[in-house]
Amino acid sequence: MLSALPSSPALTEAAALREQYRAGKNALLASLAGSGSATRGIHSLLRRLARHTDATLRQLWQGADFPPGCALVAVGGFGRGELFPNSDVDVLLLLRDDSQVDGNPALKSRIESFIGACWDSGLEIGSSVRTVSGCVEEAAKDVTVQTSLLEARLVAGSTKIFAALVAQLDTAMSPQAFFVAKTLEMRQRHNKFENTPYALEPNCKESPGGLRDLQLVLWVASAAGLGKTWDELARNGMATAFEVRQIKANEALLSLIRARLHLISGRREDRLVFDLQTAVAESFGYHSAPTLGTGVSSLPPEGAVSPRGGPSAKRPMVRASEALMKRYYWAAKAVTQLNQILLLNIEERINPHNAPMLVINERFFDKGGMIEVASDDLYQREPHAILETFLLFQTTPGIQGLSARTLRALYNTRSIMNAGFRSDPVNRDTFRQILQQPSGITHAMRLMNQTSVLGRYLWVFRKIVGQMQHDLFHVYTVDQHILMVLRNVRRFFMAEHAHEYPSCSQLAAGWDKPWILYIAALFHDIAKGRGGDHSELGCLDVRVFCRQHGIPAEDAKLIEFLVGEHLTMSRIAQKEDLSDPEVIAAFAKRVGNERYLTALYLLTVADIRGTSPKVWNAWKGKLLEDLYRYTLRVLGGRAPDADAEVESRKREALAMLALHAEPFEAHKALWDTLDVSYFMRHEAGDIAWHARHLSRHVGTATCVVRARRSAAGEGMQVLVYTPDAPDLFARICGYFEEAGLSILDAKVHTAKPHKGSPGYALDTFQVVSPTLAEHYRELVAMVEADLDRTIEENKPLPPPGKGRVSRRVKSFPIAPRVDLRPDDKGQRWLLSVSASDRVGLLYSIARVLAHHRINLQLAKVTTLGERVEDTFLIDGPELQQNKAQIAIETEILEALAA
Repeated sequence: MLSALPSSPALTEAAALREQYRAGKNALLASLAGSGSATRGIHSLLRRLARHTDATLRQLWQGADFPPGCALVAVGGFGRGELFPNSDVDVLLLLRDDSQVDGNPALKSRIESFIGACWDSGLEIGSSVRTVSGCVEEAAKDVTVQTSLLEARLVAGSTKIFAALVAQLDTAMSPQAFFVAKTLEMRQRHNKFENTPYALEPNCKESPGGLRDLQLVLWVASAAGLGKTWDELARNGMATAFEVRQIKANEALLSLIRARLHLISGRREDRLVFDLQTAVAESFGYHSAPTLGTGVSSLPPEGAVSPRGGPSAKRPMVRASEALMKRYYWAAKAVTQLNQILLLNIEERINPHNAPMLVINERFFDKGGMIEVASDDLYQREPHAILETFLLFQTTPGIQGLSARTLRALYNTRSIMNAGFRSDPVNRDTFRQILQQPSGITHAMRLMNQTSVLGRYLWVFRKIVGQMQHDLFHVYTVDQHILMVLRNVRRFFMAEHAHEYPSCSQLAAGWDKPWILYIAALFHDIAKGRGGDHSELGCLDVRVFCRQHGIPAEDAKLIEFLVGEHLTMSRIAQKEDLSDPEVIAAFAKRVGNERYLTALYLLTVADIRGTSPKVWNAWKGKLLEDLYRYTLRVLGGRAPDADAEVESRKREALAMLALHAEPFEAHKALWDTLDVSYFMRHEAGDIAWHARHLSRHVGTATCVVRARRSAAGEGMQVLVYTPDAPDLFARICGYFEEAGLSILDAKVHTAKPHKGSPGYALDTFQVVSPTLAEHYRELVAMVEADLDRTIEENKPLPPPGKGRVSRRVKSFPIAPRVDLRPDDKGQRWLLSVSASDRVGLLYSIARVLAHHRINLQLAKVTTLGERVEDTFLIDGPELQQNKAQIAIETEILEALAA
């Protein structure tokens, strides 16, 4: 038996030091874990973590035996004297200019041993080795290095060489050049995060409104000699006492969130990702609870979100993560405002320029394209000037924004915008004028929201600022979604955007009062999060608004209709059978007239486009446009006539066939097997396409698969004609899932037998793929060959796979829902399904239907972000039995939950 080898003294010492460092750090972090939502003391804790790390570094430095004249310098975030739980310990080994590391093996060995000892002791260091002149040269070439050295702090070693470094860096610093470089860097960083503090998974350090925006202010101020702390900036006239208090409070909150993220994730994680939001929120003391009757507080109180009184069915659950995120968004918004104010002030001090002051009126000047208040106390003396600022922003030629003085005046006078301010007739008139201007609506509203004026004036809007929507559909907070919809509506009225949605722009060109649509856009989701139907509650809000702002009764009635019905057109277009004349007639009765229909159509397109870049597609656009056209005919006095519509489509299809030199009456064999519902559900172009490819195959056992680029302008149409089979739809869905093609729409039709042949399935699918644009021809060839083979082989249906779901779906799953009910005529059944999206979901549903030998006539597959809402028109003998209905619903629910 071998005896144990004695431990090396160096290894024993490193282990002891590592244990000492870990124990001290864990003791400090224990207090962080148990501090709840109180932000007081977070900076003290971070400084203590830095000092604890300093002490370990000094011990290691003393044992490294560096020659005289060397220094260990903390740089970057560590240089500020604060350290987050899992941040790197950034250090600089500073050497004299006459030092030669490569030519000095002893020095090189000491450096390597020191860095190795740091890691052995549990310090995750980021290290660099430079001479004083080397630091100055690198700083001149790279603004990131210059910034890191700006916060340099001596940890151990020679004070003389550190002082020399600081002196040379100060001499080389150009405040103007540094300011320009850092602001450009900030813009690039903001672009990376889509220029919004309202991202659903924000980076609390790097996103707009994050800690980096505050650090940048101190960097440029320090470089200009205007102060290294917030209090110094206040003493030098760069910030007011109120602004400093706001900065410190929001900085402390962001720091606490970042520290908790590090602690909970166990790594350097600065993003509030979905996986961590709930855990971080619970560490703040938030718990999921029903909202109060008026909705979630705009500024969540520190501590748990709990109801006053018992739960109510009308009060939706407020997630703990929602409460935390709302608090984060309000902090990020304040940081964004303060960052802009202070940077503009610092820029004016660094680059004093005498921009011409042009008089706008007795209260405002045009200072180099920026609106400047005539006096700092203007808004206190004349509150009417607050909203006038934004009206002038819209109407004064050459104005690009608000000056630092104006932004500061707005930020410091928010308390003036109280109930009396909101009820003032002059302010109401000004706000109405802002909405009714021919241009600048979007920019004015966004600027009002950024400066918190919009929420202060329109109090119901304030309630939804920073409110998340965990519906796997919207990717913006409610206020940002509303402003996005407003922007989309506005673009319909701008000639330079007419190419985006020509039909909408054409309708908008004939619309007389755009502001009606602007108000409807502003209010359509304003009641989100209060419980109950937000469309109904929004109607109440907008009715009050219209009465208070003197909107004529006829216009107010239209606005209220739009807010109340803003979801209707989308629901009907995406879920109901548009070939059914009764569906169109019922919708026409609901909208009443062409004016209401046109307004609802424009708002609906703008609304869907404003939910997420992934949600809108050309197919949804076509469905809405079809519904608009069909309804317009009915409103124009043309009663639905299925026979006349069928004859019209047949004539149009025959004209198209003639262009392809088809033999006389070649189509007849196919058309004789098709009933009225086929011609009602397919447009003339599709009917002609089917006839060209299928007329020669009627009554044969041949399976025909054809694909082409979709006439809707996006995706691909796939035609399948083959002897019918109960599991055919499931087989086709399985193929598309395996091929990576997503089904947007399916029209499933069974042709009548021809001369003794069996019934034939004539199915048309609308599919999309991320690679379709680049590999269209290859995909068409692949689908035509592989799908044909899949159907012909007729193998047993494979079991559904367990499709992967996104992180967002995992964090915010929605309960699967299945609804099976007879249609209005009692002849067929409507199956509605709602669930979190995943690969293979449609195949799982189709497999259940095939098992019960259910005939599918129409499938509408609606993907809303990461949620699916599918509607199927079905029939089959089993649907007449109550027991079978329950079994079908149960099996589909199990498939959705798998």
